[in-house]
Amino acid sequence: MTRGRAADIAAGTRTVDVADVTTRYLLYGLLPGWFVPGLADWAMHRRTRIEDTAGTKESLILPHCQKRGGTPTLMMAENGVPIALTLRYEVNPLLLSVQLGGAAVHEATALWDVRTAVDSDREVKPVEQHIHSFLESLPFGALAALMCLHADQVASLWRGGGGDPDAWRLVPRRRPLSRGYLAGIAAAIGTCVVLPYGEELLRCVRTGRRNRKRASDRATWRTRKGR
Repeated sequence: MTRGRAADIAAGTRTVDVADVTTRYLLYGLLPGWFVPGLADWAMHRRTRIEDTAGTKESLILPHCQKRGGTPTLMMAENGVPIALTLRYEVNPLLLSVQLGGAAVHEATALWDVRTAVDSDREVKPVEQHIHSFLESLPFGALAALMCLHADQVASLWRGGGGDPDAWRLVPRRRPLSRGYLAGIAAAIGTCVVLPYGEELLRCVRTGRRNRKRASDRATWRTRKGR
């Protein structure tokens, strides 16, 4: 926004397109900003050596988010699929159902993840808990804003999509997002989610294999010694 336009808005001589501003906030603020707590969570997992404590089980539960685990597997799919569909298709009752379902399943997985972390030897410090609060609240904030932008589709969903032939099918965006933006988001996901959490999972798998081998070697040694 230019200074002249900002001055006009402040003076009341020009109106603000709230829908346009909210859309820009979602695309260029909230979604890219989501990667920051995701990376911070990965750093906390690495600092607390998740591979030696909670291990592969916790690491597989979570990704981009989000909670106490940390790989782009289960939770990444729960958030990633609705986001990918929203970037490519129009918001309608079908897409809203996918988004709401993803949010509900994500919350259930978060509870499971908390139990996994509590039952493990990994220490989850207050700063990590604070990071988790961002990872949990950002999806709900994004969904709430999107539902406000598409209140007509929320009403259509409430009516079961009656009277709308496109209610329950994927409809490509009438105004597609630029290839540059989609490529940038894909690159950010690869850099900030797939690579770090993939590295974490690899560490957990390697450590798990090494620990199992050591346990097997000790068991074999004890058996031979007993003979």
